[in-house]
Amino acid sequence: MPSVLIEVRREYSEEEESGIMEAVHSALRSSFKIKPTDRHVRLIVHKAHRFECPPDREKPEYVTHISIDCIAGRSLDAKRSLYQTIVKNLKPFGIPNNHVKIMLREITLDNWGVRGGYAACDIDLGFEVEV
Repeated sequence: MPSVLIEVRREYSEEEESGIMEAVHSALRSSFKIKPTDRHVRLIVHKAHRFECPPDREKPEYVTHISIDCIAGRSLDAKRSLYQTIVKNLKPFGIPNNHVKIMLREITLDNWGVRGGYAACDIDLGFEVEV
């Protein structure tokens, strides 16, 4: 049940925005083995002056920042796969590899409230976290 926030510096069409969101969610499905219905993805478009980036980027308008909050427990290999798959999936949108920054924050089960106010450690989540 990762929660994703994608931040970009340029306007995209609705179709492209949906495609970018699906690109990240698809990477989570394949790398973290989450269910297709486990979809918590947001996209925010910033005006360039409100989203500074390194001045050496050749296409600064394509800089993309992705924050993923997830339950702790995934292997390093799963995380590496996630990072590589996200970058690969964003390429068709013209986003250069070195313009993508991914921040993964792992949260312990006792710090994740779900399903009507239960701590995730107190219920059967119905999926494996350790992949």
